[in-house]
Amino acid sequence: MKTIGEVKLPLRGELRVPGDKSIGHRAVIFASVARGRSKIFNLSTGEDNLRTVEAFKDLGVAIQRDGEVLCVDGKGWDGLCPPRRVIDCGNSGTTMRLLSGVLAGRPFVATLDGDDSLKRRPMQRIIDPLGQMGAQILSQNGKGLAPLEIHGGRLRGIHYVSPVASAQVKSAVILAGLQAEGTTVVEEPQQSRDHTEIMARAFGAEISVRGKSVSVTGGRVLSAREVRVPGDFSSAAFFLVAAAVTPGSIVLVREVGCNATRNGVLEVLRRMGASIEVLNLREEGGEPVADLRVIGGKLKGVEIGPEMVARTIDEYPILAVAGALAEGVTTIAGARELRYKESDRIAVMAGELRKLGVQVEEREDGMIIEGRGRLRGGPVKTYGDHRVAMALAVAGLSAEGGVGIDDSACADISFPGFFELLEGLCRS
Repeated sequence: MKTIGEVKLPLRGELRVPGDKSIGHRAVIFASVARGRSKIFNLSTGEDNLRTVEAFKDLGVAIQRDGEVLCVDGKGWDGLCPPRRVIDCGNSGTTMRLLSGVLAGRPFVATLDGDDSLKRRPMQRIIDPLGQMGAQILSQNGKGLAPLEIHGGRLRGIHYVSPVASAQVKSAVILAGLQAEGTTVVEEPQQSRDHTEIMARAFGAEISVRGKSVSVTGGRVLSAREVRVPGDFSSAAFFLVAAAVTPGSIVLVREVGCNATRNGVLEVLRRMGASIEVLNLREEGGEPVADLRVIGGKLKGVEIGPEMVARTIDEYPILAVAGALAEGVTTIAGARELRYKESDRIAVMAGELRKLGVQVEEREDGMIIEGRGRLRGGPVKTYGDHRVAMALAVAGLSAEGGVGIDDSACADISFPGFFELLEGLCRS
């Protein structure tokens, strides 16, 4: 059990967070199906990104580290080989869903599996569009769940209207569309994060975006390139909240990706009264990057509506903690998708915050949180969810006596070294 103690002094210091997990997955994928040697800088060493690396090694791609750089020798789409074993995606839904899009167009059979958490996550949302394109994807356990047996082959372009705003669904269809005959179009109810579109264009794909619609033309040869992965905004969010709720704190997080399709937490925290500056804004490889400086103070409760879901989906656990420490009521609505993450993040965060003395009303698509400023300490459970673990650690900084986290190791899935960085700010 990891104990996070209550802080008595403001947080001070500067830090860098690991490379953006979402961009890292896509960098490895596109480098693996491009022709030539790609170099990826600042790829996170978290377990999720490593699952994607190992998956493409299983598919015959030569990948090696050279110091801090990951070198990927791609041989094009046709360079992928049938795997000799089941591909283990671990806890990574991104690996499983995006890799399904890649394998849908390959003329062989492959099976994707994962841990118990991943086996509970919905995969029918990719099985349906990829099936319409011509792939056969079998849910071995039925009910649209992993393991998935993918019989790939010749694909045709489709016009797919997705019922959910999901970057993983959109990306799976785009990756299949790059291999399909003709043009593939994906429409979403809201625009989800667009890292795949940016990365595809950088590697030479013919892709266009019009509002909530993305179209891609199949048959283009992709070419190797260098990719510099910015710091992960979702990882930075934990430190932004930790500093924002601790009066007198001054924390600078350097070189963070600030893509507009996923920086909703910045907007929400500012509405709550947080002082956050965006400094040295620039662009690297099509992605906006900046340094973020936060000055601690008092936050107020706000309404976080359905329009924020696509841009904020990974940050709801830490925003729930911000709401618990704000003055007044914070309402989260339209976020039913949280029930299908690594854990049921609505039920889990509501239950764990109640243990810390917070009044929380759980709803089907969100929760109502009555802020109380200072929390009650005690043991908490992560349910193996990395973002829950890190959110509860931040809560522990404002909990009398701190909190005891049952499974701190799960944070390594996305953020190795998180607890050391957090404790370093407390000692500065």
